[in-house]
Amino acid sequence: MLKMRLEASAGYEVMAITEAKDIIERIHIFKPDVILLDLLMPGIGGLDACAMLNNDSIGATIPIIVISGLDKSTDKLKAFRFGITDYLVKPVDDAKLIKTIEKAIKSKSDQP
Repeated sequence: MLKMRLEASAGYEVMAITEAKDIIERIHIFKPDVILLDLLMPGIGGLDACAMLNNDSIGATIPIIVISGLDKSTDKLKAFRFGITDYLVKPVDDAKLIKTIEKAIKSKSDQP
């Protein structure tokens, strides 16, 4: 549903994956500007996916925004330790999400 909302409201091209184990292979093919990640994913969890991304040459350069139904400070701290750019708690309105995505993309382009 989020994919359809972002494509319709912001014109983004969105690739959705359902299992975190596929994330490294997919980013090497798709080369996204930003990754939206839920902490609760089948198989490998979102925090493990963050660790995999940070240990990958391409993954480490892509801003990660966690969108989760979990609003626990321990989950947020763990996620930020893995180098995420931002953490949003569901439900997230489209305007806030788009603003957060644009900010993450801008911060990536501002880096040398």
